[in-house]
Amino acid sequence: MGTPEFAVPGLQILVQNGFNVVAVITAPDKPAGRGLQIQQSPVKQFAIERNIPVLQPEKLKNPEFIAQLISFPADLQVVVAFRMLPEIVWSMPPLGSLNLHASLLPDYRGAAPINWAIINGEKETGVTTFFLKHEIDTGDIILQEKIHIHSDDNAGTLHDKLKIAGAELLLKTVIAIENKTYSPVPQKNTSNKTAPKIFKEDRKIDWNKDLHYIKNFVRGLSPSPTAYTLLDNKIIKIFRVHIEENEHNESVGKFITDGSTFLKFIASKGYIYIEELQIEGKKRMFVQEFLRGYKK
Repeated sequence: MGTPEFAVPGLQILVQNGFNVVAVITAPDKPAGRGLQIQQSPVKQFAIERNIPVLQPEKLKNPEFIAQLISFPADLQVVVAFRMLPEIVWSMPPLGSLNLHASLLPDYRGAAPINWAIINGEKETGVTTFFLKHEIDTGDIILQEKIHIHSDDNAGTLHDKLKIAGAELLLKTVIAIENKTYSPVPQKNTSNKTAPKIFKEDRKIDWNKDLHYIKNFVRGLSPSPTAYTLLDNKIIKIFRVHIEENEHNESVGKFITDGSTFLKFIASKGYIYIEELQIEGKKRMFVQEFLRGYKK
């Protein structure tokens, strides 16, 4: 069970290692892109190429879907970047339902663990496999793998590292379940690090924050869903920045530019230099290219 690109390597590695994937459950097709063409999920595309049956329920409690699921007598359900499952679904297989989560649980439970780990300046994160139960991301841990967060990582590069590490951990987990060589560990509810879904209002840069926090905020939202600010009342998405620590008495949130080589915003204890950005209606570009066409 999975939908986005993050879920594909896990499906691929199980198929390549001879596990009988009897069916794939993924999100319904939906319009996307400028032309609003109907798009299949990455997981569906992979499944079709390998002739694996695909189910795309609108509602996971739909009796017709439940009947279809029962018709594929799976021993184990594997969930990667999918929806919250009702108990009638996750309790169905005799070996249970396992989930792959892109954090070291119990840290960063929630919808956006990759983003929040970087935003909060973590130096380490990882992937966790665990058995599903009622409360989201709280089930017994099966295996974990740690991953270093490099200072140059953003949400995109860390996503790509974690999807590969996650696929490898998924394979180890399924083999361990098959061979009964695992010892699930109950999660402790001691972590105050959470990963809630990120909405548009959460993505606006607060120039009063610490310089390093702002840099991590941009990294943690790049390349998607992207931090933004306003420039002459137009939204600009910001993909990459560097910082200059400098005590000053200038107005926080204003910008300074020489019109050709730099654009910097005034923060509370220094300056944030913009390196890559995108103004509404235009393509993503380096700041020098942007300034060549920018007229205040």
